[in-house]
Amino acid sequence: MSDPEIGAKNVFGNALECCCTSPLTGFYRDGHCQTGPHDTGSHTVCAKVTAEFLAFSKRNGNDLSTPRPEYNFPGLKPGDKWCLCVSRWEEAFIAGVAPPVLLSATHERALDVVGLDELKSLALDLV
Repeated sequence: MSDPEIGAKNVFGNALECCCTSPLTGFYRDGHCQTGPHDTGSHTVCAKVTAEFLAFSKRNGNDLSTPRPEYNFPGLKPGDKWCLCVSRWEEAFIAGVAPPVLLSATHERALDVVGLDELKSLALDLV
């Protein structure tokens, strides 16, 4: 697996902040919603998952609640922060069940798929 890009930026063009280290998230499991050439799912949206989103994701083929020790995946519970695939977040947004996001920890590449206004509408870190 190649390394994440250096100097990653968030959706505001600032340094990408940490999303979460407990559970340890990110495609590269470094706590950041980094992306790179091997991250075909574009795990770029830092979200605080909800029960509604977890149920939606499971119904749509991606069970994020069940622990998978063989992948060092603890399983998520409502309130956990996690780097989500931007396309899954967008699907959930359209369905009305997208979890809130931390824009400071959401990679700028998420904007290739979703608009900043969509992300801002569910932002936890806007004042």
